Amino acid sequence: MTNALLAPLKRVRLFQSLDDGQLERIARRAERVIYRPGDVICSEGDAGDAAILIVSDGAVEVRGEGEPAQPVEAGSLVGEMTMLVEQPYGVTVAAGAPVRALRLTRAGMQDAMLEDRDIAERLIAVISGRLVRVAAELKRLDDHIAHAIPAGMPATAAQNAIAMH
Repeated sequence: MTNALLAPLKRVRLFQSLDDGQLERIARRAERVIYRPGDVICSEGDAGDAAILIVSDGAVEVRGEGEPAQPVEAGSLVGEMTMLVEQPYGVTVAAGAPVRALRLTRAGMQDAMLEDRDIAERLIAVISGRLVRVAAELKRLDDHIAHAIPAGMPATAAQNAIAMH
């Protein structure tokens, strides 16, 4: 397996705990794609069956009408959860220039995890760690809000107090 395929996978945080053999299992199942300028890589809200690893520059996140497109950096994994579970894309990304990418399909990832269960265990550990950090941040925000609202304040007044912070 060439280093050209493994190098982009190694830079993805989700995959950083995987060894080269595990990354090779994933890379062998990845679809190599070249998007032409104007091609839509994924559309917000559409059902996805693959994450797209942007390998070269040229991809842009398309935002609302009148908002400028934002560059999507090479090395970005778009639609990460779609390669693991049924999940719609959360963003629209298009090619502003030729874009090389790897499509990591759900079926390919499932095959790789069935072949080497340690891949699944390592991905679960990374995702679980993220959830723990999100839960801690939500608790911190909840505590902050609880301390910002005086006891006994009516709900509408409390909502206005939060909006002012």
